[in-house]
Amino acid sequence: MSSLFTFLLVVQALVAAAMIGVILMQKSEGGGLGVGGSPAGLLSARGAADFLTRATTVLASLFVGLSILLAALASVGSAGGSAIDTSLSKSAQPSSGAPTSSLTGPAQAPAQTAPAQAAPASDDPLAAAAAAASQSAPAPAEAPAKK
Repeated sequence: MSSLFTFLLVVQALVAAAMIGVILMQKSEGGGLGVGGSPAGLLSARGAADFLTRATTVLASLFVGLSILLAALASVGSAGGSAIDTSLSKSAQPSSGAPTSSLTGPAQAPAQTAPAQAAPASDDPLAAAAAAASQSAPAPAEAPAKK
């Protein structure tokens, strides 16, 4: 299945490159190449415009069809090997002392420690860390009184 997917992916890249080339050859007014020649020939202004318009339509339809086919193949290929990653599931974390911050290192315990209060059970995994941080934070300094 992988070799078919790779082959179709290469074909889609070639179709996209061809479509870009065909679109860039067209005049913005819709005149096509504008190369001289017989009035009824392929390289006349009218013949080139018709050819480039039809080529753009065919290449765009082929590109959309290949996109849908590749998306279907990708979804079928990935459905068989899907698994749920449980490495980040919520679990009870044992409280072992002071919380550690990756920026400041181990938190320093204040001189007078209050007895540790058990944090209420919550769905928030950071609730225990927030409670511990609020207990160990120093009290804000009072502003000096104006005289």
